[in-house]
Amino acid sequence: MKIDHWTLTCDRRRPWKSCPVAGTPRTLAVTLHYPDGVPELPEVESVRRRIARSMVRARIDAVDLRRPDLRRPFPRHFVRRLSGETVTALDRRAKYLVATLSSGETLLMHLGMSGSFRVIREQLPRRARREASPLDPHDHVVFHMSSGRAVVFNDPRRFGIMELVAAGKLDRHPVLNRLGPEPLSKDFDGAALARACHRKNTSLKAALMDQRVVAGLGNIYVSEALHVAGLSPRRRASTIATPSGAPRDAAHRLASAIKRVLEDAIARQSRAAYGDARFLVYDREDQRCSTPGCSGTICRRVQAGRSTFYCPVCQR
Repeated sequence: MKIDHWTLTCDRRRPWKSCPVAGTPRTLAVTLHYPDGVPELPEVESVRRRIARSMVRARIDAVDLRRPDLRRPFPRHFVRRLSGETVTALDRRAKYLVATLSSGETLLMHLGMSGSFRVIREQLPRRARREASPLDPHDHVVFHMSSGRAVVFNDPRRFGIMELVAAGKLDRHPVLNRLGPEPLSKDFDGAALARACHRKNTSLKAALMDQRVVAGLGNIYVSEALHVAGLSPRRRASTIATPSGAPRDAAHRLASAIKRVLEDAIARQSRAAYGDARFLVYDREDQRCSTPGCSGTICRRVQAGRSTFYCPVCQR
């Protein structure tokens, strides 16, 4: 047996690194570190793309549950409801992974604060897998797929979530049904952002962190997108829209910046180039602004209990 793909763990401000697992021949693991302590949209999208190769159009031959709960107990008859079902699609909604099953049910997964997936290429009969598998004490769920891969969920802090949603009820899920548009979708543009921020008296930073305005954005990439757009995080959110709710130029710039920042972050992860140099303002307090021609210095402010990084000179 060998580890074929990727492990994701949480460690602030550290780059990608190779991380071999002892006792496994021809082992390769790559560790992705969540810079703000929790996975954000690019990290979750990167996970989705990677485990989809082993899960989509594959049957779940068996499921190993190694504890009764994560943040909350696993759904009733969890193993029985998954076993024998085919994963027909694996999508992402905000920071949730959404696996559509041939039964019509949906497996909804959230990484929490420390959750990760890795893929193991299985080369042994099922009976011998457990003895040979290099499982960690924090490997809580193992999906054995007909693709010949085992998809392993590891979560040291156990803030992750796995739940099964009945057929036809996903749109009424109490979390998903309150989410705004996906920032990388065609539905999200300057006009959509202006409508969502119209008449909001809160700060632009706080508005973008509101999942009802745009789904999946977190602290890091909100700071980055605002810098790319040249907009202050302290600016009132309603100022990007006209009194009638039409988009101003700032709304178009910000929507474009959000897409660009997220797409660049996803691309960097696929190239395993995930060091601190990828950030323009995040965690760069007192450093020179990187905007050409700007003489500003990056500042840090606390908004709603979270650190905000921005340039007071070029972000207005």
